[in-house]
Amino acid sequence: MTTFIWIAAVVVLIGIYLSWTAGRLDRLHARIDAARAALDAQLLRRASVAQEIGTSGVLDPAASIVLYQAAHAARQAPEDGREVAESELTQALRATLGEREQVDAVGAAPGGEQTLAELTAAVRRVPMARRFHNDAVRAARAVRRHRLVRYFRLAGHAPFPLAFEMDDEPPAVLGAPHTAA
Repeated sequence: MTTFIWIAAVVVLIGIYLSWTAGRLDRLHARIDAARAALDAQLLRRASVAQEIGTSGVLDPAASIVLYQAAHAARQAPEDGREVAESELTQALRATLGEREQVDAVGAAPGGEQTLAELTAAVRRVPMARRFHNDAVRAARAVRRHRLVRYFRLAGHAPFPLAFEMDDEPPAVLGAPHTAA
């Protein structure tokens, strides 16, 4: 009779562990979804402000076209091409707003200071949001790699989480204080 009790206790403990792990995995997937929504919001904010600067007429025509097209492509990119489009927007921001004179020209325009403040905040928040998302993905992947999670299919039909990799280095000039000309 004691053998039966020990076997039942072990089965109950394994069941509790599996239930706890499934709950943890579910919370990690919810955290990934929330972090992805926050990342999408920051990327959209950055693209919107970049598009606004591109259509403002403050930059030279070539820079305006480059910035507008990159921002538009980032906003309209399908999910599988989003990382490339966002990296291209980052490169366009560095190319068009990489010098102090260009940033000062935007700041001197009507409403330019506010636009620059929005863009500066957006380009600073994108790397943080991406880091939070990728940390959540890393944690979920670590749990999903466990043998028991795979054997008992505790992840259900949830897709394997993917990190969001992009070039998110902001223009150096946006980090420094600027003065309007």
